[in-house]
Amino acid sequence: MSTSPNTSRGARKAQTYLPEANAREEILDFAELMRELEAFLAQNSSKAALVDPQGNARPIPDEIFRILDQVTNALAAGAGITVVPQGMSMTTQQAADFLGISRPTLVRLLEAGDIAYDKPGRHRRVQLEDLVAYQASFRSERRAALRELQRASLGSKVQVGNPADVKRRAELDAE
Repeated sequence: MSTSPNTSRGARKAQTYLPEANAREEILDFAELMRELEAFLAQNSSKAALVDPQGNARPIPDEIFRILDQVTNALAAGAGITVVPQGMSMTTQQAADFLGISRPTLVRLLEAGDIAYDKPGRHRRVQLEDLVAYQASFRSERRAALRELQRASLGSKVQVGNPADVKRRAELDAE
């Protein structure tokens, strides 16, 4: 029997995975295997594959391989990971945790209109897509502000004979 991705296997809810202390060596060994496999695949333009119980190899799609690699690296570094379905609606506390901010700060962002939300009853709900969009916008604005500060700083201190200052100024102007 075939099951669709959105059925009983938890595809519609968030799940957090933390590295277990007794599995540390196993995770590190697997991370090393992933690095070796990635290097091999890059040199041989091959695809990673899973082998089923009958011995049939099934290629792993590149996107899934990248996800597996990222998850493996996070767990090997001792970090936990949370898998959240894209269309998931989150509570304000879950959304605040996702962004790494306090719930009151998130509520201020919601009420200011910086992040879209629904209020079907008494409680606000935030879509993951809206959080990801806010996060990307915030990072972009932060990078632009940093570039502007660097540009202003270099503008006031550029030494005519310092090639590093001149090169960095040209890089900032090109961005």
